Amino acid sequence: MKGIFPVQAFREQRTPFYYYDTTLLRQTLKAISDAVSCHPNYSVHYAIKANANPKILNIICQAGFGADCVSGGEIQRCIDNGFSPKKIVYAGVGKSDWEINLGLDRNIFCFNVESIAELEVINELAAAKGKTARVCLRINPDVGAHTHANITTGLAENKFGIAMSDMDEAIARAQEMTNIEFIGLHFHIGSQILNMDDFAALCNRINELQNHLDRNRISVKHINVGGGLGIDYNHPNRVPIPDFKAYFNTFAKLLKLREGQILHFELGRAVVAQCGSLITKVLYVKQGTAKQFAIVDAGMTDLIRPALYQAYHKIENITSEEGKQTYDVVGPICESSDVFAKAIDLNATHRGDLLAIRSAGAYGEIMASRYNCRPMPTGYTTEELE
Repeated sequence: MKGIFPVQAFREQRTPFYYYDTTLLRQTLKAISDAVSCHPNYSVHYAIKANANPKILNIICQAGFGADCVSGGEIQRCIDNGFSPKKIVYAGVGKSDWEINLGLDRNIFCFNVESIAELEVINELAAAKGKTARVCLRINPDVGAHTHANITTGLAENKFGIAMSDMDEAIARAQEMTNIEFIGLHFHIGSQILNMDDFAALCNRINELQNHLDRNRISVKHINVGGGLGIDYNHPNRVPIPDFKAYFNTFAKLLKLREGQILHFELGRAVVAQCGSLITKVLYVKQGTAKQFAIVDAGMTDLIRPALYQAYHKIENITSEEGKQTYDVVGPICESSDVFAKAIDLNATHRGDLLAIRSAGAYGEIMASRYNCRPMPTGYTTEELE
């Protein structure tokens, strides 16, 4: 395991920092491209919210992927890093006027609209510019997902999307607006989904809604099923690349597209999570009453997922070959939730050792904060450290 990391180069850097294995990233992008190669009507957009490091974005852009954005800042970041506006889709329940205007000025491919109120604002702003905004309506399909409650987005109780009962009214309103071009439907049911039955349920719901549209003689060119495919946090070495074939084949087998329809995907975590590791240095090993703590210089400010979602990340001591001992791995932040793992086995750990917190390429660096006035972590790629 230690062979996958340039440990000597790590020792020369200030910790904590993110390390991105760009070889694995490119292999992952190729696996996605290969999986969709037999589906010419499939279009993949990378979900920028997972990781917006410019060096990562450049590689993804060069691979020919589009972008899924949820803020004006993400739209600008994409454009600054080479993404074509023609491949940018923009979702989010709270689009501000300046963000909508940015999308209009850049002529992005599509706004994924989440309410009739938002639709009205986009129409008004587009009219002021003499433009026509392409929109997909994000429909809340009331489909659950086997994932953490905080990252489930497709239930009726969630804030996202237009209720199915309001779909007909929203379509009618969109079609009558002079500066709106209604082009399709958008869905997203959650994140870190590993059970293909969840995506099968989404396919079934979309089929029902498309049949309803057929009865009303309404046709759409684009169907967007969002993203949500998860990764194996337990085995980053054994399963570094998700089973993209099984994912795309689920939609190919179960989703009944109409002739000429284009199917859009918005993959984020599945693209970048496994290529990233948070590298942190052990500050102290502290013997407690009933346990010992490995206190590291990374904290929840650098990787908030364990504190926010009780998420598991595999942790490895990449500088020790000694026998295993059991530790709680904790950070320096003045919060009891600043814990990366409890009661895990690591090679015997000492002050100055380097730990790799794995599968941290998604929702890691991008969610970092300055709490406790801490500096933001730096991100390094393979090319920069080898």
